[in-house]
Amino acid sequence: MKDKLTLFTKLLLDIMFYGGLLVTVTLPLSIKAYGRYNSYFADNYYPLWLIFFLSGIFAILIIQQLRRMFRTVIDNDCFIRENVVSLEKMSIYSFLIALITACRLFIYLTPAVLVIILVFVIAGLFSRVLAGVFDKAVTYKQENDLTI
Repeated sequence: MKDKLTLFTKLLLDIMFYGGLLVTVTLPLSIKAYGRYNSYFADNYYPLWLIFFLSGIFAILIIQQLRRMFRTVIDNDCFIRENVVSLEKMSIYSFLIALITACRLFIYLTPAVLVIILVFVIAGLFSRVLAGVFDKAVTYKQENDLTI
């Protein structure tokens, strides 16, 4: 049986994935409803919907890649080429979220927007570096497997 932390992490990723789908699908209603309390959301409904929708899609894709990678951890076979590809995709998705969020700077500048951009740029760089590390590990593993 897998340890509790592993099971908890798997459950958390599943909740985040399906919760992200739900939030992204219900964005039109959510933004309209919140627009009753915040005129910024009401006045910028379509640009905000597009920004949040695209960001949500890429966030869901990142979580999907994490779930895919997590399965290899559960199977005790994480140094495989597919994980390198997943990390590269996550890097691209992170940079795209940062770019999409940067478009929000033209609508309304807040410190939170700048923080989100910075977080996703760092996540993109981290994923890119980790993809390189995993690529080397996979190469060494394959060479070692051939030696044995």
